Amino acid sequence: MDKNKLLEQRRHIDQSRCHVTLSANEADQIRQSIVQSWRRSDGAKIPLGRKQAPLNPVSSEQSFYLKKALAYCQDQLQHITLQSSMVMAVADIGSTIIWTTTSKRMQKAAEDVNFVAGGYWGETQVGTNALALSLKTQQSTCVFSNEHYMASVHDWVCYATPIIEPDTKQVVGVLDLSTTWQNHNQFGVFAAERCASILQNALQACRRHHIYIQGFHTPQVIFDGNPLRLSPRQVEILAVLALCPQGMSLDCLHQAIYGERKVSQGTLKAEMSQLRDTLTGLVGSRPYRLLMPVDGDFLRVEQALNAGYLEAAITSYVGMFFGKTESPFLCTWRHCLEARLSQAIYHSDQIDLLLQHLSNYPDAIDAVDRLIELIPNNASIHQHLSDVVPDTK
Repeated sequence: MDKNKLLEQRRHIDQSRCHVTLSANEADQIRQSIVQSWRRSDGAKIPLGRKQAPLNPVSSEQSFYLKKALAYCQDQLQHITLQSSMVMAVADIGSTIIWTTTSKRMQKAAEDVNFVAGGYWGETQVGTNALALSLKTQQSTCVFSNEHYMASVHDWVCYATPIIEPDTKQVVGVLDLSTTWQNHNQFGVFAAERCASILQNALQACRRHHIYIQGFHTPQVIFDGNPLRLSPRQVEILAVLALCPQGMSLDCLHQAIYGERKVSQGTLKAEMSQLRDTLTGLVGSRPYRLLMPVDGDFLRVEQALNAGYLEAAITSYVGMFFGKTESPFLCTWRHCLEARLSQAIYHSDQIDLLLQHLSNYPDAIDAVDRLIELIPNNASIHQHLSDVVPDTK
């Protein structure tokens, strides 16, 4: 693109950043998603003068299949990067980078700001950036130059797009392509989407022995892309073991599933025997445990909440978690998850997102309470929301 036009764009962004409150027209010129991100970043108490992303040493189990897919296609992605003088990063749904490849031109710049494996690029840590914004909006995005919150990446332009898991159609991560702002290209987002499609095809190709547990709405287990014919109790057992990767003894698993109900341990042994026959070699004993990483909608909600991404959590939160279960372990876990979601809702200032959640869950009093706090008293919807709140007098 013409360098003079890019310089003018940078000057316009600088002028806009000086105004905390923008008119609707000004906001449209910058893009509403960027403006909203600036506001969130201003409120995140990011250390002044931060020049690099913090490093997150924790490796999430949820990134296992992304890493496995990268082993299939990393040569192809590396070739694209080297040919384009860019740096490419793949991050998990928590905004922690799990893999990068870079051209020589961008290598030092990437290392200086920790745009490397382990770099934590969450919006609450480094402010506005394409990687985090794409995860937050669940859409492809571009963040140009000084649209970035952190000054040390004002020389960058970044294009990012969500990585979609082929079978569940859920976001499992994000791919980012970055270069210097002088090399900004109108096809940058398209290039990122093309690279993400390569990774998504690799995800499809490496799905052997892939277990996905659906805990919301109608609980079921998907193995190698196909639903398994399991009893409700067996689905519950796999969910409990997924939440306890260290494994459980027979006594502990019996207590977790049946509690004080008068069900013999022999019944549980029979369930486990059937599961081990169905998932040959993938369920261990002494202790009972799963011998492969497991994915699931409820695990993704937990990870999204850990990262502070309410949008991703709400997107995956569809229906009650094991709504018919009598398992004391799963009931307790459900209550904890609901409490965490409520806490995130009470701290959210995203009116559109809260209204979306309320449209799906009309009984979500936490969302109603928060909307009453956020929406002006003279707004027509304010009285309607007030009428929804039960009278406690």
